[in-house]
Amino acid sequence: MAVDLGNLPLHVAITMDGNGRWAQNRNLPRTSGHNEGLKTAKNIVAAADELGIKYLTLYVFSTENWKRAEQEVGFLMNLIHTHLKGELDFYRKNKIKINHIGDMSALPQNIQKDIIDCMEDTKNYDRMTLNLAINYGGQNEIIRGIKKILNENQNIELNEKNFTDFLDLKGQPPVDLLIRTGGEQRLSNFLIYHVAYAEFIYTKTLWPDYKKEEFYKQIEEFQNRNRRFGAEK
Repeated sequence: MAVDLGNLPLHVAITMDGNGRWAQNRNLPRTSGHNEGLKTAKNIVAAADELGIKYLTLYVFSTENWKRAEQEVGFLMNLIHTHLKGELDFYRKNKIKINHIGDMSALPQNIQKDIIDCMEDTKNYDRMTLNLAINYGGQNEIIRGIKKILNENQNIELNEKNFTDFLDLKGQPPVDLLIRTGGEQRLSNFLIYHVAYAEFIYTKTLWPDYKKEEFYKQIEEFQNRNRRFGAEK
């Protein structure tokens, strides 16, 4: 591994795309792809923690995913439920802080409770923060932030920096590296305020086939990018 541990991205975000196609390619139900994708997610969280990544955000379920078949949505909700219940010891052992981003109010009550319980249980950990984007949409996040300002009658002079205080990633650094698996090359409404100067890496690898070796190579690729942030250098 040639990753420079002294030059890691502070915040990595991943769009975990390709579960359904992975399953269809094997003549399996889409749910099988989601099961495999969950295993991959755990492996990549462990890999990021091993490197020393401080913030990792995973796109779990978008505000647009409700348009999918009712059976698939139900399966995904149950998968989230069983994961949050079953993997709590993993997060405790590795001292990973769980944070939710997205519109929690539209989630089933049991999922809301699972998320709240998991966040409460891990709130004092500081080794890595894992943001789980569940019922998340970038546009929705911005609108909710604006409503928060209006509802609280905030009399402040807004700027690009303090507006983030009203967004889901309050107190966290902007995204340095955004990875999307599955071959598509678009944001799909993910973290649109937070990726203004992120480096994007797209891979054709379907999410269930994504391994930590590829993740490490993409961290290396990030480290070889010339990040100018609008300046000349």
